[in-house]
Amino acid sequence: MLTRLLPAALALAALSPPAAAQPAKTDAPPDAFTRKDDVIYGRKHGLALTLDVFTPKDKANGRGVILCVSGGWYSAKDLLSNLYLPTFVRPLTARGYTVFAVLHGSQPLFTIPEAAEDIDNAVKFVKQHAKEYGVDPDKLGVAGMSAGGHLSLMQGTAAGDGKVAAVGCFFPPTDFLNYGKEKADGGGTGELKDFAAPFAFRKYDPKARAFAPVDAEERAKIIKRISPATRVGKESAPALVIHGDADKLVPIQQAELLVDKYKEAGVPFELVVRKDKAHGWPGMDKDVGLIADWFDKHLGVAK
Repeated sequence: MLTRLLPAALALAALSPPAAAQPAKTDAPPDAFTRKDDVIYGRKHGLALTLDVFTPKDKANGRGVILCVSGGWYSAKDLLSNLYLPTFVRPLTARGYTVFAVLHGSQPLFTIPEAAEDIDNAVKFVKQHAKEYGVDPDKLGVAGMSAGGHLSLMQGTAAGDGKVAAVGCFFPPTDFLNYGKEKADGGGTGELKDFAAPFAFRKYDPKARAFAPVDAEERAKIIKRISPATRVGKESAPALVIHGDADKLVPIQQAELLVDKYKEAGVPFELVVRKDKAHGWPGMDKDVGLIADWFDKHLGVAK
Protein backbone atom coordinates (compact mmCIF):
# COMPACT_ATOMS: atom_id res chain seq x y z
CA MET A 1 0.00 0.00 0.00
CA LEU A 2 1.14 3.51 -0.77
CA THR A 3 0.44 4.69 2.78
CA ARG A 4 2.90 2.15 4.17
CA LEU A 5 5.66 3.51 1.96
CA LEU A 6 5.23 7.19 2.77
CA PRO A 7 6.31 9.17 5.81
CA ALA A 8 3.55 9.33 8.41
CA ALA A 9 2.91 12.99 7.74
CA LEU A 10 2.15 12.21 4.11
CA ALA A 11 -0.30 9.35 4.65
CA LEU A 12 -3.27 11.57 3.84
CA ALA A 13 -6.01 11.54 1.26
CA ALA A 14 -3.96 13.96 -0.81
CA LEU A 15 -1.54 11.19 -1.61
CA SER A 16 -3.53 7.99 -1.43
CA PRO A 17 -7.33 8.26 -1.50
CA PRO A 18 -9.11 5.57 0.51
CA ALA A 19 -9.91 2.40 -1.36
CA ALA A 20 -13.45 3.55 -2.11
CA ALA A 21 -12.07 6.68 -3.76
CA GLN A 22 -9.39 5.04 -5.90
CA PRO A 23 -9.70 5.91 -9.59
CA ALA A 24 -11.86 3.50 -11.55
CA LYS A 25 -10.13 1.29 -14.09
CA THR A 26 -10.01 2.79 -17.54
CA ASP A 27 -11.41 1.08 -20.60
CA ALA A 28 -8.06 1.55 -22.36
CA PRO A 29 -6.01 -1.66 -22.37
CA PRO A 30 -2.95 -1.51 -20.11
CA ASP A 31 -0.68 -2.22 -23.07
CA ALA A 32 -1.99 0.61 -25.24
CA PHE A 33 1.38 2.34 -24.84
CA THR A 34 5.08 1.58 -24.77
CA ARG A 35 7.05 2.71 -21.74
CA LYS A 36 10.59 3.99 -21.39
CA ASP A 37 11.61 4.13 -17.72
CA ASP A 38 14.00 6.36 -15.85
CA VAL A 39 15.07 8.81 -18.53
CA ILE A 40 17.45 11.24 -16.83
CA TYR A 41 16.40 14.84 -17.44
CA GLY A 42 18.76 16.46 -14.96
CA ARG A 43 20.90 16.10 -11.86
CA LYS A 44 21.24 17.96 -8.58
CA HIS A 45 23.20 17.33 -5.39
CA GLY A 46 24.59 14.17 -6.95
CA LEU A 47 21.12 12.74 -7.62
CA ALA A 48 19.57 11.86 -10.98
CA LEU A 49 16.19 13.39 -11.84
CA THR A 50 14.09 11.08 -13.98
CA LEU A 51 10.94 10.84 -16.03
CA ASP A 52 9.10 7.93 -17.65
CA VAL A 53 7.89 8.23 -21.23
CA PHE A 54 4.58 6.64 -22.24
CA THR A 55 4.08 6.55 -26.01
CA PRO A 56 0.80 5.45 -27.63
CA LYS A 57 1.20 2.33 -29.73
CA ASP A 58 -1.38 3.58 -32.21
CA LYS A 59 -2.56 6.97 -33.44
CA ALA A 60 -0.07 9.18 -31.60
CA ASN A 61 -1.18 12.76 -32.23
CA GLY A 62 2.24 14.43 -32.09
CA ARG A 63 1.45 16.23 -28.84
CA GLY A 64 3.03 15.71 -25.43
CA VAL A 65 1.80 16.10 -21.85
CA ILE A 66 4.13 16.77 -18.94
CA LEU A 67 2.65 14.90 -15.99
CA CYS A 68 3.70 16.33 -12.62
CA VAL A 69 3.79 13.25 -10.40
CA SER A 70 3.30 14.82 -7.00
CA GLY A 71 1.12 14.54 -3.92
CA GLY A 72 1.90 16.77 -0.97
CA TRP A 73 5.05 17.61 -2.99
CA TYR A 74 6.11 13.99 -2.48
CA SER A 75 7.17 12.39 -5.76
CA ALA A 76 8.12 8.76 -6.38
CA LYS A 77 7.44 5.69 -8.51
CA ASP A 78 4.86 4.32 -6.08
CA LEU A 79 2.74 7.42 -6.53
CA LEU A 80 3.06 7.10 -10.29
CA SER A 81 2.12 3.42 -10.33
CA ASN A 82 -0.72 3.55 -7.80
CA LEU A 83 -2.41 6.79 -8.74
CA TYR A 84 -1.06 8.75 -11.69
CA LEU A 85 -0.75 5.89 -14.16
CA PRO A 86 -4.38 4.72 -13.95
CA THR A 87 -5.79 8.22 -13.55
CA PHE A 88 -3.83 10.11 -16.20
CA VAL A 89 -1.48 7.99 -18.27
CA ARG A 90 -3.92 5.44 -19.63
CA PRO A 91 -6.67 7.90 -20.63
CA LEU A 92 -4.23 10.37 -22.20
CA THR A 93 -2.27 7.79 -24.18
CA ALA A 94 -5.58 6.33 -25.35
CA ARG A 95 -6.31 9.78 -26.80
CA GLY A 96 -2.96 9.83 -28.64
CA TYR A 97 -0.88 11.88 -26.21
CA THR A 98 2.70 11.00 -25.39
CA VAL A 99 2.99 11.37 -21.62
CA PHE A 100 6.17 12.38 -19.81
CA ALA A 101 5.67 11.41 -16.15
CA VAL A 102 8.09 13.60 -14.23
CA LEU A 103 9.45 12.80 -10.78
CA HIS A 104 10.72 15.90 -9.02
CA GLY A 105 12.99 16.29 -6.01
CA SER A 106 10.70 15.10 -3.24
CA GLN A 107 9.90 16.50 0.17
CA PRO A 108 10.94 16.30 2.96
CA LEU A 109 14.43 16.65 1.45
CA PHE A 110 13.50 19.31 -1.10
CA THR A 111 11.16 22.30 -0.94
CA ILE A 112 8.48 23.57 -3.31
CA PRO A 113 10.70 26.04 -5.22
CA GLU A 114 13.14 23.21 -5.87
CA ALA A 115 10.33 20.93 -7.08
CA ALA A 116 9.05 23.67 -9.40
CA GLU A 117 12.54 24.17 -10.80
CA ASP A 118 12.75 20.45 -11.53
CA ILE A 119 9.48 20.51 -13.49
CA ASP A 120 10.72 23.52 -15.45
CA ASN A 121 13.94 21.69 -16.30
CA ALA A 122 11.94 18.62 -17.35
CA VAL A 123 9.89 20.71 -19.77
CA LYS A 124 13.07 22.13 -21.27
CA PHE A 125 14.47 18.61 -21.60
CA VAL A 126 11.37 17.38 -23.41
CA LYS A 127 11.50 20.33 -25.78
CA GLN A 128 15.16 19.65 -26.54
CA HIS A 129 14.37 15.98 -27.28
CA ALA A 130 10.94 16.52 -28.84
CA LYS A 131 11.93 15.14 -32.25
CA GLU A 132 13.21 11.94 -30.63
CA TYR A 133 9.83 11.41 -28.94
CA GLY A 134 7.71 12.51 -31.89
CA VAL A 135 6.08 15.54 -30.26
CA ASP A 136 5.84 19.23 -31.13
CA PRO A 137 7.97 21.24 -28.66
CA ASP A 138 5.61 24.20 -28.98
CA LYS A 139 2.48 22.11 -28.28
CA LEU A 140 3.03 20.67 -24.82
CA GLY A 141 0.40 20.41 -22.11
CA VAL A 142 1.00 19.97 -18.39
CA ALA A 143 -1.20 18.07 -15.93
CA GLY A 144 -1.40 16.87 -12.33
CA MET A 145 -3.53 16.66 -9.21
CA SER A 146 -3.25 18.37 -5.82
CA ALA A 147 0.44 19.31 -5.45
CA GLY A 148 0.88 18.07 -9.01
CA GLY A 149 -1.86 20.47 -10.05
CA HIS A 150 -0.08 23.28 -8.23
CA LEU A 151 3.16 22.50 -10.06
CA SER A 152 1.22 22.34 -13.33
CA LEU A 153 -0.11 25.86 -12.79
CA MET A 154 3.36 27.04 -11.79
CA GLN A 155 4.54 25.84 -15.18
CA GLY A 156 1.50 27.26 -16.93
CA THR A 157 2.33 30.70 -15.54
CA ALA A 158 6.06 30.38 -16.25
CA ALA A 159 7.96 32.17 -18.98
CA GLY A 160 11.08 31.45 -20.97
CA ASP A 161 12.09 28.11 -22.44
CA GLY A 162 9.96 26.18 -19.95
CA LYS A 163 6.71 27.68 -21.18
CA VAL A 164 3.87 25.25 -22.00
CA ALA A 165 0.80 25.70 -24.18
CA ALA A 166 -2.02 24.41 -21.93
CA VAL A 167 -2.76 23.26 -18.37
CA GLY A 168 -5.28 20.68 -17.15
CA CYS A 169 -5.38 19.73 -13.47
CA PHE A 170 -7.36 18.66 -10.40
CA PHE A 171 -7.82 20.55 -7.10
CA PRO A 172 -4.58 22.59 -7.06
CA PRO A 173 -3.42 24.93 -4.28
CA THR A 174 -3.05 28.32 -5.97
CA ASP A 175 -2.56 31.03 -3.34
CA PHE A 176 -0.72 30.31 -0.09
CA LEU A 177 -1.18 33.96 0.93
CA ASN A 178 -4.97 33.60 0.94
CA TYR A 179 -5.59 29.95 1.70
CA GLY A 180 -9.28 29.30 2.17
CA LYS A 181 -9.95 32.92 2.99
CA GLU A 182 -8.34 36.31 2.53
CA LYS A 183 -4.95 36.78 4.22
CA ALA A 184 -4.89 33.23 5.61
CA ASP A 185 -1.38 31.75 5.57
CA GLY A 186 -1.32 28.34 3.90
CA GLY A 187 2.43 27.90 3.90
CA GLY A 188 2.64 24.70 5.90
CA THR A 189 0.09 25.87 8.47
CA GLY A 190 -3.65 25.46 8.99
CA GLU A 191 -5.06 22.79 6.69
CA LEU A 192 -1.52 22.22 5.38
CA LYS A 193 0.07 21.87 8.83
CA ASP A 194 1.11 18.29 8.03
CA PHE A 195 3.06 19.58 5.03
CA ALA A 196 5.57 21.82 6.77
CA ALA A 197 8.66 20.29 5.16
CA PRO A 198 8.09 21.56 1.58
CA PHE A 199 7.72 25.07 3.03
CA ALA A 200 10.94 24.87 5.09
CA PHE A 201 12.77 27.24 2.76
CA ARG A 202 16.51 27.58 3.22
CA LYS A 203 19.52 29.10 1.55
CA TYR A 204 23.20 28.33 1.57
CA ASP A 205 25.33 30.29 4.04
CA PRO A 206 28.86 30.41 2.58
CA LYS A 207 30.37 31.43 5.92
CA ALA A 208 28.87 28.54 7.83
CA ARG A 209 29.11 26.27 4.76
CA ALA A 210 25.65 25.01 5.55
CA PHE A 211 22.02 25.61 4.63
CA ALA A 212 20.11 27.91 6.97
CA PRO A 213 16.41 28.87 7.19
CA VAL A 214 15.44 32.05 5.36
CA ASP A 215 14.20 35.02 7.38
CA ALA A 216 10.55 36.06 7.55
CA GLU A 217 10.88 38.69 4.82
CA GLU A 218 12.44 36.28 2.37
CA ARG A 219 9.91 33.59 3.28
CA ALA A 220 7.04 35.93 2.42
CA LYS A 221 8.59 36.62 -0.98
CA ILE A 222 8.97 32.92 -1.69
CA ILE A 223 5.40 32.17 -0.62
CA LYS A 224 4.16 34.75 -3.10
CA ARG A 225 6.44 33.45 -5.84
CA ILE A 226 5.15 29.88 -5.49
CA SER A 227 1.49 30.97 -5.55
CA PRO A 228 0.28 30.59 -9.17
CA ALA A 229 -2.57 33.04 -8.56
CA THR A 230 -0.02 35.84 -8.18
CA ARG A 231 1.72 34.89 -11.43
CA VAL A 232 -1.15 34.87 -13.94
CA GLY A 233 -0.53 37.19 -16.87
CA LYS A 234 -1.37 37.62 -20.54
CA GLU A 235 1.37 35.14 -21.49
CA SER A 236 0.01 32.40 -19.22
CA ALA A 237 -1.21 29.16 -20.77
CA PRO A 238 -4.96 28.43 -21.01
CA ALA A 239 -5.97 26.42 -17.95
CA LEU A 240 -8.70 23.97 -16.97
CA VAL A 241 -9.24 23.15 -13.27
CA ILE A 242 -11.52 20.39 -11.98
CA HIS A 243 -12.30 20.74 -8.26
CA GLY A 244 -14.70 19.21 -5.74
CA ASP A 245 -16.77 21.69 -3.73
CA ALA A 246 -16.44 19.55 -0.56
CA ASP A 247 -12.64 19.56 -0.59
CA LYS A 248 -11.32 20.47 2.86
CA LEU A 249 -7.61 20.01 2.22
CA VAL A 250 -7.54 22.33 -0.80
CA PRO A 251 -10.63 24.57 -0.56
CA ILE A 252 -12.44 25.21 -3.82
CA GLN A 253 -11.80 28.90 -3.09
CA GLN A 254 -8.30 28.22 -4.41
CA ALA A 255 -9.75 27.46 -7.84
CA GLU A 256 -12.45 30.11 -7.74
CA LEU A 257 -10.02 32.97 -7.23
CA LEU A 258 -8.33 32.07 -10.52
CA VAL A 259 -11.45 32.91 -12.50
CA ASP A 260 -11.00 36.67 -12.26
CA LYS A 261 -7.22 36.42 -12.54
CA TYR A 262 -7.42 34.72 -15.92
CA LYS A 263 -10.28 36.93 -17.05
CA GLU A 264 -8.25 40.05 -16.28
CA ALA A 265 -5.31 38.59 -18.20
CA GLY A 266 -7.52 37.71 -21.16
CA VAL A 267 -6.45 34.05 -21.06
CA PRO A 268 -8.92 31.15 -21.48
CA PHE A 269 -9.78 29.49 -18.18
CA GLU A 270 -12.44 27.00 -17.19
CA LEU A 271 -13.44 25.72 -13.75
CA VAL A 272 -15.40 22.46 -13.58
CA VAL A 273 -16.99 21.93 -10.15
CA ARG A 274 -17.74 18.43 -8.92
CA LYS A 275 -20.61 18.72 -6.43
CA ASP A 276 -20.10 17.08 -3.02
CA LYS A 277 -16.69 15.73 -4.06
CA ALA A 278 -13.71 16.00 -1.74
CA HIS A 279 -9.97 15.63 -2.40
CA GLY A 280 -10.27 12.82 -4.93
CA TRP A 281 -13.22 10.72 -6.10
CA PRO A 282 -14.01 7.54 -8.06
CA GLY A 283 -13.91 7.97 -11.81
CA MET A 284 -11.33 10.74 -11.98
CA ASP A 285 -9.81 8.96 -14.95
CA LYS A 286 -13.05 9.65 -16.81
CA ASP A 287 -12.74 13.35 -15.91
CA VAL A 288 -9.32 13.28 -17.57
CA GLY A 289 -11.34 13.06 -20.77
CA LEU A 290 -12.27 16.71 -20.17
CA ILE A 291 -8.58 17.53 -19.80
CA ALA A 292 -7.86 15.69 -23.05
CA ASP A 293 -10.62 17.72 -24.75
CA TRP A 294 -9.03 20.90 -23.40
CA PHE A 295 -5.64 19.84 -24.71
CA ASP A 296 -7.15 18.91 -28.09
CA LYS A 297 -8.52 22.43 -28.35
CA HIS A 298 -5.50 24.39 -27.15
CA LEU A 299 -2.76 22.17 -28.54
CA GLY A 300 -4.32 22.11 -31.99
CA VAL A 301 -5.14 18.42 -32.30
CA ALA A 302 -6.91 17.75 -35.59
CA LYS A 303 -10.31 16.05 -35.35
